[in-house]
Amino acid sequence: MARPYWSGKIQISLVSFGVKLFVATEAASDIHFHQIDRRTGERVRHQNVASSAIERNPDEAADPVHKSDIVKGYEYSHGRYVTIEPDELAHLRVPSKRTMDVAQFVDVDSIDPAFFEKPYFVVPEDDSQTEAFLTIRQALIDTNKVALSRIAFGGREHVVAIAPAPAHLSTKSTKSTKSAKSKSTKSDAAEHPGLMAYTLRYAAELRDPATYFESIKHHAINADSLSLAKELIQRKTAAFDPTKFTDGYEAAVKELVDAKLKHAPIPREEPAPRTRGKVIHLMDALRKSVNDTKSTDTKTSAAKATDTAKSASRKGPTLIKSTSHSASKSHPSRVAKPTRTSPKRKTA
Repeated sequence: MARPYWSGKIQISLVSFGVKLFVATEAASDIHFHQIDRRTGERVRHQNVASSAIERNPDEAADPVHKSDIVKGYEYSHGRYVTIEPDELAHLRVPSKRTMDVAQFVDVDSIDPAFFEKPYFVVPEDDSQTEAFLTIRQALIDTNKVALSRIAFGGREHVVAIAPAPAHLSTKSTKSTKSAKSKSTKSDAAEHPGLMAYTLRYAAELRDPATYFESIKHHAINADSLSLAKELIQRKTAAFDPTKFTDGYEAAVKELVDAKLKHAPIPREEPAPRTRGKVIHLMDALRKSVNDTKSTDTKTSAAKATDTAKSASRKGPTLIKSTSHSASKSHPSRVAKPTRTSPKRKTA
């Protein structure tokens, strides 16, 4: 396991327990660029130099400033700085450096998604903290609440939302949220018995949406178009599977690098087809989109049926459960047996 990004405690009134935070995300891209001198092909490196040395001799290489001589500076007026030593920053009087003191609880759905910034895994500091940790976690689940607090790291104090880790958090899990909620308290805690901490943006960091949306003019919505749009959405609705989404830009860069290494033709995007000024009516576009999804669904169903038939032919005959109401009611777990039918008697 990686080292914790932050260690401290969660404080709720007189209740407190030690926790550790781990960064819940990682950089998945393997593409990294360096700056290269086009003429020589050598890597360009940067050095820390004094601005006065460059101003005096702009055409000459300045002597680098050693890392031990570099401190932070706060510019209180143009060109005038107050220097801040690392030790002074380390001992700032900020209570949330060590303790997340919960200020209030809010409903799970009351936080606008635009405020969420970055997720962290929260685990008990040690076994002695687990009882209080799991008790508060289960209380948040039962009340459908999220705790709001503050935490200081990374050079600033963040607002943080503390919530139970959802049962469907793992990308390998196929269980739905609904089924997870229907479990017992014991089994629910065993699924993902941790907490999540989401750093939130401050209100001042979000731009006013009215500035961007006020230019949208009112337009009457056609009932038929709306109905088709709803049908299109319904047909393309599926459970969220994060593993289906990959970084297309990264794949394109790798393709470019591979082509250069093999001295192959450089792959380029294809020009967009010219529409020749043809205007597609919204109703026609929606109707065609719905019809396309219907044909796609038909092909998918046919392919699944073919695969099922092939699988059945390989495995041999299988027994099918009875679909009759009486059979399922009296013997829900039994397999229905085929019934024999006597031949009809001929009448003279």
